[in-house]
Amino acid sequence: MPAIRRLSPETINRIAAGEVVERPASAIKELVENAIDAGARRIDVSVESGGLTRLIVEDDGSGMDADMLALAVERHATSKLPVSEAGDDLLNIETMGFRGEALPSIGSVARMEICTQSAEIGEAWALSVEGGRTGEPRPAPPLGRRGTRVEVRDLFYATPARLKFLKSERAETTAINDILKRLALSRADIGFFLNSDGRSRLSLPAETASDPAAARRARLSGLLGRDFGENALAIDQEREGVSVSGWASLPTYNRGSNQFQFLFVNGRPVRDKLLVGAVRGAYQDFLARDRHPVVALYVGLPTDEVDVNVHPAKAEVRFRDAGLVRGLIVGALRHALAGAGHRASTTVAGYALGKVQPQSSPSAGLWSGSRSWAGAAVSPGYERSLQPDGAGDMAYPVREDQASGFGVSARVEPDYLAEPPGPSGAPHEESGGESGQPGADWPLGVARAQLHGTYVVAQTADGIVIVDQHAAHERLVYERMKAQLRASGVARQSLLVPEIVELDETEARRVLDRAEELAELGLVIEPFGAGAIAVRETPALLKRLDVQGLIRDLADELAEYDEALSLKEKLEEVVGTMACHGSVRAGRRLSGEEMNALLREMEATPHSGQCNHGRPTYVELKLADIERLFGRR
Repeated sequence: MPAIRRLSPETINRIAAGEVVERPASAIKELVENAIDAGARRIDVSVESGGLTRLIVEDDGSGMDADMLALAVERHATSKLPVSEAGDDLLNIETMGFRGEALPSIGSVARMEICTQSAEIGEAWALSVEGGRTGEPRPAPPLGRRGTRVEVRDLFYATPARLKFLKSERAETTAINDILKRLALSRADIGFFLNSDGRSRLSLPAETASDPAAARRARLSGLLGRDFGENALAIDQEREGVSVSGWASLPTYNRGSNQFQFLFVNGRPVRDKLLVGAVRGAYQDFLARDRHPVVALYVGLPTDEVDVNVHPAKAEVRFRDAGLVRGLIVGALRHALAGAGHRASTTVAGYALGKVQPQSSPSAGLWSGSRSWAGAAVSPGYERSLQPDGAGDMAYPVREDQASGFGVSARVEPDYLAEPPGPSGAPHEESGGESGQPGADWPLGVARAQLHGTYVVAQTADGIVIVDQHAAHERLVYERMKAQLRASGVARQSLLVPEIVELDETEARRVLDRAEELAELGLVIEPFGAGAIAVRETPALLKRLDVQGLIRDLADELAEYDEALSLKEKLEEVVGTMACHGSVRAGRRLSGEEMNALLREMEATPHSGQCNHGRPTYVELKLADIERLFGRR
């Protein structure tokens, strides 16, 4: 057996550097955190070739004298860790750094030069570290102010194997930008500036608002844009000494990854699984699995209630009472979402308007066989598809615009059907023309038509609303089923003739094993021979339930659940599947009363601005926007 020996300090530092400095962004994170702890109010970062060739971090913090500079590059030397009667206190950490590893780790794998000045007028000192070999502090030209400048060149030249695992220069620059954004959101009172290969990539002056919440909001709007500010819900809750504040997006304002979730614990940016899971849990009722909300959440709690000494990168934390923190976050987010009511993201309307292509003059195609007008194509057979197939098929009259030179047929719903009666039971009176204000008291307006058997068009006081009837009804049914389940269980209705669903034997057994739990959700099933299920009762709320599709989808979903996991724990997904199959389908013709009933219930139901998968249930277009499309504004 080889003899045990002590490793050299250079080797020890290089091993430690592998945990602390994974890529250029890691080095910049450590240096910027040092600047924050030094009391800086402005931090400038410059990088070349994604930080691999050269990176510089300059600050206007407290700076160091010669003795402190010499100690700063020694391993596990720090000025930040508090000292108690029992010694170094790792349970009450209030600074970003505390391990004393950053500078020696960076210096062990690169060429590093530090220049610092501790007073406005006085001596400046410099020190070089190259591949772990440390020089002596030496006098340097004054910086002209107090602060520190750290220059790192040829990162990982001393550990070439690390270079093989790095991504492209562009990817590394993006990672640096992301790190600085997260640090900038943690401290809105500090200015952050990033220059990459001579180009400004980030410019965030310090926010001067005295209220920290106002400063954070201004910084957040500067980073994420005005759209987020218009579609964000304020979060502010506290319980048992733990607080959570910040902003969270409406479900309809979502992204394809959780990259835009900014989470902070006592001002420290973290990527903690518990916090990410809490956000997902709060939104699982509203978003599909592949969509993610945009959030900026700040968790505050006593320093002895959280352990930040989990990993050298300091990106993970451990809570003494993890259940309390998770419950507070989920509760705060759901409270804010419930308060949003039927509100949907403003970007939905903006996206719709962006897709409209107004034409200043008719094209040649207007008179062609395709009968296109204003960018919308009408096939020659379209008129015939709207004609009745037999007597009694037409619910509403069909009229043709003969004066335009081509026949375009459309179902026109009479006004007295489209508008519900007033409080007295009599139809609402309209004065006509511009003075009439139909639906002024209803946020979603008055139904005027149904298009393609799928979309309800309503007129509001200052625009129009287009509703996806299936998505809207799906959300309403879902909320009703959840309310019934909480109150007394889902009411059931017996089928006159049981519905038989043929499945694979394994799938059938999987569903039948959960028969008792499904009965609590209003679905009563029993075996019907090998590989078949008889459905005898269904939830009373689901009037037009697609039983075959529901059972097959449930079989697929149950295959993904853990065997020990109950349906109650997966309640939202199961109820969501049932609501989807029992909602008004696209293509079903609705009467005026049904359309208006749908609108009124949407206004009274929380979260009705999006379906169970996070898609918007309606789009609202303001009259001013429509007028702009036609050049009236």
